[in-house]
Amino acid sequence: MSKGLTSRQREALEAIREYIARKGYPPSIRELGKILGISSLRGATLHLDALSKKGFIKRESTSRSIRLLVAQDDDLNHVSAPLLGSIAAGLPLLAVENIESYVPVPLEMAANAKELFALKVKGDSMIGDGILDGDTIIVHSQPSADNGEIVAVLIGDEATVKRLDFSTRPARLLASNANYAPIELARDDVRILGKVMGLVRSYGAN
Repeated sequence: MSKGLTSRQREALEAIREYIARKGYPPSIRELGKILGISSLRGATLHLDALSKKGFIKRESTSRSIRLLVAQDDDLNHVSAPLLGSIAAGLPLLAVENIESYVPVPLEMAANAKELFALKVKGDSMIGDGILDGDTIIVHSQPSADNGEIVAVLIGDEATVKRLDFSTRPARLLASNANYAPIELARDDVRILGKVMGLVRSYGAN
């Protein structure tokens, strides 16, 4: 049972978690109010404000403004990271429109990472680092990283994973598969999305 929550707040948290599990995205405030039998938007918002202050959700500036930070209300060993699908041009990285579903992430992997997201890996360019096609990488959203770190990058409108190499000029993005050529970091269509913190693998899913 979630410590520090009233019974009504626990009910709201459970409703949010079940909605996300069923539909893959969070309810709007109006939808949450309907589930809880609350007629006013203000009433539902008060519960969300309490959950946000106590660290169970994060409020964002979109119509579906709820980001779940605790995967299960009786399990505080995990946080929930949004799994991004196609990243729409012009939208903030973690905008609801970019989110396909949510991935439970072990708390130790999320240490000191307040802004997490997940990406599905496509291809074999990083097999030398044990990152395989179909894996889900967990990424801390940040615009830069240090030499040698593995990062998620956006090349055009396609997200991919590479290792940073600042030992040359210009700096490069390196694959860990000899079949792939380096990519110049300074290209106009390249943007660092974040640092890879770890991965989640479902055996038999590839």
